[in-house]
Amino acid sequence: MDRIRERLAALRVEADANATRAEEAEGKVKKLEHEVLVKDQEIQSLQHKLSVAETDLEKAEEQLKEHKSAKEESSAHKDTNESLGRKIALLEEELDNAEKNLRETTDKLRQMDVKAEHFERQVARIEQERDQWEAKFEEAQGKYLTSKRELEELAQQLESL
Repeated sequence: MDRIRERLAALRVEADANATRAEEAEGKVKKLEHEVLVKDQEIQSLQHKLSVAETDLEKAEEQLKEHKSAKEESSAHKDTNESLGRKIALLEEELDNAEKNLRETTDKLRQMDVKAEHFERQVARIEQERDQWEAKFEEAQGKYLTSKRELEELAQQLESL
């Protein structure tokens, strides 16, 4: 009888520990999902910056063409063309940096997706283990109740003798 109680107590402790681990895993998953959301927002921001930079680059390239034709007409426009060339170089550098950041962020997002999938699999595995322990607990409890009934019947039979 004491062994059954001890076993039930041990099963309860294990069930509580499993529930705690499952809650912790769910918290980690939520945290990772939040990080993925933040990374998605960063990607969107970088994509917007990239489109703005491309638009600026196109405008700068158009201005460069206009100034090249003006250079043929006058040497005074030379300084303007040089400044536009510097702007284009800066914009191209910004574009390169934005593309690099986008690639890095995309790689990080992929890594986060892999980690999130890994944690989701762990949560599923832990939940499955918890379900198995609950089933074992219910089975043990059923055996306990059956044994208890049999013991009571035996006690009644002994009393009637």
